[in-house]
Amino acid sequence: MTDSRGIRCMMMRGGTSKGAYFVASDLPGDVEERDALLLRIMGSPDPRQIDGIGGAHPLTSKVAIVSRAASDTAQLDYLFLQLGVDEALVTDRQNCGNLLAGVAPFALERGLIEATDDVSEVRIFMCNTGAVATAKLETLNGAPKYGGDTAIAGVPGTAAPIRLYFENIAGSSCGALLPTGHAVDEIEGVTLTCIDNGMPVIVMTAQAMGIEGNETPQALEANATLRERLEAIRLAAGPLMNLGDVKDATVPKLTLVSVPREEGNVATRTFIPHRCHEAIGVLGAVSVATACLLSDTPAAEVASIDDPTAPIRLEHPTGSFDAVIDMDPKTHEVRRAGVVRTARKLFDGVVFPRD
Repeated sequence: MTDSRGIRCMMMRGGTSKGAYFVASDLPGDVEERDALLLRIMGSPDPRQIDGIGGAHPLTSKVAIVSRAASDTAQLDYLFLQLGVDEALVTDRQNCGNLLAGVAPFALERGLIEATDDVSEVRIFMCNTGAVATAKLETLNGAPKYGGDTAIAGVPGTAAPIRLYFENIAGSSCGALLPTGHAVDEIEGVTLTCIDNGMPVIVMTAQAMGIEGNETPQALEANATLRERLEAIRLAAGPLMNLGDVKDATVPKLTLVSVPREEGNVATRTFIPHRCHEAIGVLGAVSVATACLLSDTPAAEVASIDDPTAPIRLEHPTGSFDAVIDMDPKTHEVRRAGVVRTARKLFDGVVFPRD
C-alpha cells in the first residue's frame, strides 16, 4: 500500500539484525528504480545514514521484500537486499538468516498468509539462492506472538522462539559446499577453508592471522594490518569460490576461529566483510559450524566437539549461537540445518524517501 507521499514499510528486528520489510507490490518492479528508492529510504550513501531510516551499520542497513510464493514450492517468496552504508550499494548476492526470522510474522501482519494453529509452519522460498526454509512460529488469535521466554545472544530481553530449518542450502551461492573442491586451501600464505552451507564464508584460525581470537570487534577493526590481510584473502578467494570479482560484494564473509573460552565448542570473530560482527550471522554460523565437522580443517583443529549430532555452540563477542548440522561425515552431504531465532515488530507505517 502506497500513499501519494510515502511507501508502506515495517521495521523489524530479525535475530541480531534490523531491517525494513516491504510487500513486493509496494515497490517498483524495475530493479534499478527499486534500488535507487531503497538507497534513499535508508539514507545511503552516508556514514550516519542521517537522512534515512538506516542505522549506520551493515546489520541495520538491510531490506526484506516479501510476497506470496510464485510457485507451489513454498508459501512465501523472500528477497533479501544488503544496502551499503557509506556507499551506494544494493546487493542480492547472499541470504540473510536473521531477517528471515521476521518474514513469517511480517507476512501474517500483512495478510499474505494465515495462521494455521497455535504454532504455524511456513515454507519460505529464499529468492537470493533458490533454497527453501521452514519457519515455525507461535501465533495467537491468528497474529504472530512476539512475547516469550527465548533469549538469543546479542539481543536484550526475551521473545517468542522462531525455529528455522534449512533445506538444500549447501552450495546455494557457490555451487558446492566446498567450492574449491577441497576442505583445506592455502591463500595468501594462510591455511583456510572456503565453504558455503547457505553463506559463503572463509574460515581460518585466529592464530594464523596473528591474533588471539578473543579481541573486541573495535580492537580488530582498528587493526589495519589485519584488515588488509583479510581483504587480500577475500579478493583472492572470490574467483576460487565461483563468486568472481568480489571487490564490491559483501560476500564471502570471513570468520576467524579459536579455542572456546566459555562453554561453547569454538570461538569466532567474523568480518562482514569489512566490519567486525558483534555476533555472527545465522547462515554464516551454519557454514562455520559445518566447517568444524570437516576433519583436518583449521576449524576442526581448534573446535572442541564430542558429539557431532548435538548443537554446535559458536562463541562470539556478545554471547553464543547454536546450530544443528545434520551431515554425513563420509560424503559431506548436508541433509538439514536448524537454528532458533526471535523477531519483533518495531514500528509499522509509511516511510518517506528523500526526493
